[in-house]
Amino acid sequence: MEAVGVAPAPVAAAVKKKLLDLKDPFPTAAAENGAKASPAGKWAMKKKLVGGDAGYVLEDVPHLTDYLPELPTFPNPLQDNPAYSVVKQYFVNPDDTVTQKIVVHKTSARGTHFRRAGPRQRVYFQSDEVNAAIVTCGGLCPGLNTVVRELVCGLYDMYGVTSVVGIEGGYKGFYSKNTIPLTPKSVNDIHKRGGTILGTSRGGHDTAKIVDCLQDRGINQVYIIGGDGTQKGASVIYEEVRRRGLKCSVVGVPKTIDNDIAVIDKSFGFDTAVEEAQRAINAAHVEAESAENGIGVVKLMGRNSGFIAMYATLASRDVDCCLIPESPFYLEGKGGLLEFIERRLKDNGHMVIVVAEGAGQDLIAKSMNFVDTQDASGNKLLLDVGLWLSQKIKDHFKKKPNFPITLKYIDPTYMIRAVKSNASDNVYCTLLAHSALHGAMAGYTGFTVAPVNGRHAYIPFYVSRGPYVQIEPGYCNTNCPGGSETWTIFVFAEDHREAEQGGDHGPDVGEGAVLDEPALLPEPRGRGEHEA
Repeated sequence: MEAVGVAPAPVAAAVKKKLLDLKDPFPTAAAENGAKASPAGKWAMKKKLVGGDAGYVLEDVPHLTDYLPELPTFPNPLQDNPAYSVVKQYFVNPDDTVTQKIVVHKTSARGTHFRRAGPRQRVYFQSDEVNAAIVTCGGLCPGLNTVVRELVCGLYDMYGVTSVVGIEGGYKGFYSKNTIPLTPKSVNDIHKRGGTILGTSRGGHDTAKIVDCLQDRGINQVYIIGGDGTQKGASVIYEEVRRRGLKCSVVGVPKTIDNDIAVIDKSFGFDTAVEEAQRAINAAHVEAESAENGIGVVKLMGRNSGFIAMYATLASRDVDCCLIPESPFYLEGKGGLLEFIERRLKDNGHMVIVVAEGAGQDLIAKSMNFVDTQDASGNKLLLDVGLWLSQKIKDHFKKKPNFPITLKYIDPTYMIRAVKSNASDNVYCTLLAHSALHGAMAGYTGFTVAPVNGRHAYIPFYVSRGPYVQIEPGYCNTNCPGGSETWTIFVFAEDHREAEQGGDHGPDVGEGAVLDEPALLPEPRGRGEHEA
């Protein structure tokens, strides 16, 4: 497999996190995800920073007592629950934090930390006063039902809460539909299904109407499950709740099958997506191998980042070429993709190409004079790179009558995102849900919950809304002669064009050159700024 992309210079393979730009956390939060402006839009969520010795910084999350200082506290009901009596030994110390940067040297500053997730000894809600609401927004993703189930069961079983409702159809369900009563019995088996029992939609965010609904129905805990646009909407809801002085915890559970959310280790549903993507790749490989000059093209999810395409490619070992949004490519000429395909077919007689949905969008738009448009969540609408690429390959080989090909195009996108979550994601979703409800009961608000370096933490909305995490452009290929597996870097595309024009790119490397420096298999999430 040769991972095809652009590397500006020979670099070892790694997964890199873009630096977070926190100067203006919510410049357009109300406008994105279809949100209408509200009085809360007049101010942005302020950073709550706590400094310490040796460069220690805590990116703290808001707390209800920040604007309701007289709130009473109560003993955590877990202390009196026989089923959870052991929890007493494991209550989280209020001063526990999780570090964002784990690889340091002796002169490194202590760096940024986040508040550790988990149950506290004191809580800010009594069991009988809690009225919780759960909503799912955006696209489908494996694990949605598991998160809903574990939120409901956790609130009932751990904290004795008996009033939990589901909001139908995403954000607009707050003001346009009835709520669904949720109990442990009604959600008992939903984790065995794909999709979401609550329904979902994009857009429909009207901040004032949503908070009016929370206020009118007495909802004081709201759990919002969704991706980037959804979390932007959640941040605006928090702002309006705070402006009105309501005792209501607003909690986000980040969801994106693309696995591109800043700071966090990974998003739920990703493991399932990679596992399911194998089925499509296997089918493409069988089709390609069974035909003369067979080509299998598989399009996978990945709007801004190619994590699913990359991990599925690395896991499969049957893929010859992987195209991702992070790495621009070109078709024609020396070192182009079409030349590579032709060479691979001559060598092997068949090949498999995996392409992320966000790859090559600039090429398609240029060839079609396409003007950017957006969906209801504010996401850029993508052109079908799989169909476009397949047609370009067919057109190229039509000009070579002595080189017939058989091409099969497979798009498993909706099949992958609609399946039930696998065992790994089920466990992960359970931990996310429990961490979220522990935070809400402890009075925290305006945060999203996720693991950072293997430890669950409470992360302010503005941090998780940082730039999309992307793969370092310049990674590796395998399947060396003789069956040995040596990781190397494959430099492709614009490097060669510029080199031919006399550009200075350091060491002279030829087309498809194997560099001396070995590349590394990316870490499970590898939020690159862990490195000192």
